[in-house]
Amino acid sequence: MKKNILVIDDDQVVLKTLAGTLKLEGYNVATAQTGREAIEKSNSQFFNLALIDIRLPDMEGTELLTAMKETTPKMIKLIVTGYPALANATEAINKGADGYIVKPVNMTTLLETVKEHLKKQQEAMKYSEEKVKEFIEARAEEYESRASAKGKQKK
Repeated sequence: MKKNILVIDDDQVVLKTLAGTLKLEGYNVATAQTGREAIEKSNSQFFNLALIDIRLPDMEGTELLTAMKETTPKMIKLIVTGYPALANATEAINKGADGYIVKPVNMTTLLETVKEHLKKQQEAMKYSEEKVKEFIEARAEEYESRASAKGKQKK
């Protein structure tokens, strides 16, 4: 199943380069040039991962992290910035970023980072599914045990 990625950047060249590279790798890619557009898209479609520019025309990427975190908590969010600073990285991580990529983006590093995060997401989803299955099986056994005990009490 193809993974859905949202690329958010106000620079057309960066947007097209990142989106094109990810499409060539087989991902479904949508793009947004503003935070507001990104929020609208994330409200109408599930994205496994978002690449978020730290400086957008209508809001900071860290603000967008918070807004997107509220609407799509399982989405992986990676900040992409041409303004690397410890304060920016710390704020991004504290507001829910799962990673931090510095511009100019090394495409090999970007693809490795995306693949690594998507693999972790897949493993977490598998683990969650296994826990739900275990819970349902335990409840079913408990129910059968109670039903059996009630049947014996009636005799």
